Amino acid sequence: MKNVIIGFCCAVILLLGISAVQQSSTNDALKKEMENARPFNENYKIYSIELPEQLDFAGESVPLANPDIKERTDREFLVNTYWQSNTILLLKRAAQYFPIIEPILEEQGVPDDFKYLAVIESGLQNVTSPAGAKGFWQIMPATGNELGLEINSNVDERYHVAKATRAACTYLKQSYAKFGSWTLAAAAYNGGNGGINGRLDKQDVASYYDMHLGEETGRYVFRILAVKSIMQDPALYGFEIKESHLYKEVPVKLITVNEPIADLAVFAKDQGINYKILKIHNPWLREARLNNATKTPYEIAIPKPGIYK
Repeated sequence: MKNVIIGFCCAVILLLGISAVQQSSTNDALKKEMENARPFNENYKIYSIELPEQLDFAGESVPLANPDIKERTDREFLVNTYWQSNTILLLKRAAQYFPIIEPILEEQGVPDDFKYLAVIESGLQNVTSPAGAKGFWQIMPATGNELGLEINSNVDERYHVAKATRAACTYLKQSYAKFGSWTLAAAAYNGGNGGINGRLDKQDVASYYDMHLGEETGRYVFRILAVKSIMQDPALYGFEIKESHLYKEVPVKLITVNEPIADLAVFAKDQGINYKILKIHNPWLREARLNNATKTPYEIAIPKPGIYK
């Protein structure tokens, strides 16, 4: 019996030894295979971004020599360069909406760079935030009312690109008058005039770049800077978009109405379009009718004939 046990143990030891040798051989083979492996695509490479030597917002210089500022800038350049699908959409939409926004900024005396604030606020879409801010400029109801926009269940001018842009300009100019800095005015658009003023006082600083801020407002201006640089020179960051691929501003005529419209679908048909097209060009009309009990004159945009076939 003793010999049987000894023989069994020897057999087990032998088997374990053979298994270890086989495992070692397999590991060596895998290691060699990995060493000889080639990239899944030798032509595919991902590069870090070379930041511009100088950056400014609305003519106000960015202190890129500061390592904190450089790192935060770099983050937004990387995020927006390598979120390719979103950046391409921004470039396409800009061709459609910047021609509306740019003349209003100039007319209102607000630097052209603020069109990029609208880009990061909404992606140039009439979106709604979880907090209830709406439109290209993400205006809250109370703020919109203060700025002269009509906001109710029937008409919401936060969705009117031109009117909302003028309202945003009023707010930005108020902020600039308070802070004396367009960079701080931009930050206050996100953090509020009171919030930014409180941080400046509490931290005893005078610049956006010197403030300790929360995640959202702390990234805000840097996002604008990155989007501005990429959209001003897309090819430098690898974006090649054919002119024919850009979204175009659709020519419209403006019809003034100062009476209620009981059925906007019927009204649209009378104008040679359908209800969907009417709503696309007049998203500020929030219901299927226009109440207008006060007989206010409204301008309704109607695409010129032949645009939608």
